[in-house]
Amino acid sequence: MIRARGYSATSVDQLCAAAGVTKGAFFHHFASKEAIAVAAADHWSENTGALFAGAPYHEFADPLDRVLGYIDFRASLLNGPIETFTCLVGTMVQEAFATSPAIRDACNASISDHARKLEADIASAMALHGVTGVSAASLALHTQAVLQGAFILAKARGGPEVAADSVGHLKRYFSLLFRSSKNQGKEAKHVS
Repeated sequence: MIRARGYSATSVDQLCAAAGVTKGAFFHHFASKEAIAVAAADHWSENTGALFAGAPYHEFADPLDRVLGYIDFRASLLNGPIETFTCLVGTMVQEAFATSPAIRDACNASISDHARKLEADIASAMALHGVTGVSAASLALHTQAVLQGAFILAKARGGPEVAADSVGHLKRYFSLLFRSSKNQGKEAKHVS
C-alpha cells in the first residue's frame, strides 16, 4: 500500500483492513505507524536481498559483466504497475526524511546495504579493468541514485518507459567508463 499510495496517504486503518486485522491487533505488534514503516523497511531489505542474491548476473566470471548484468536485471524488473517495480524504501524516505529519523535511518540502511553489495563487484571490475579516478563506493551509490530517480520519473510520467531509458543510460555510462579506461591504458602503452 505504501508503494502505491505513499507513506503519508496510507493510514493505520487502511493497513489493518488490507491485512484483515483489528487496530488492537495492529497496536499489539507495532507501537505506531512509524514502527511498522521501520519494520517494513527491514522486511523489504530481507526480501529484495534474497531476490538479488539469487539473480543470474552473479554467474558471470568477469565482475564487469556482473555489474552490467545487475543493471540488466534491474531493467527486467521494470514492468507491470508502477507500485510493483518501484522501491518501498525510496518511496518512504522521500516523504519521511525530515519528520521521522527512524524511517530515514531504516531506509538509508536498506539502500546503503544494497549499494555495498554492488560495490564489491564494482571494486573488482575496477581493479581488473584498470578504472581509476572514482571510488567503487561512489559508483555504487550513484547507481542507486539513478535507479531511485528513475522510479520518481516513472511515477511522474505514469509508466516505466522513462525509467527504462534511465537504466539504459546507466548501463551506457558504465560501459563508457570502462571502455575509456581500457583506451587510456592502450594509449599509455603506445606512449612508453
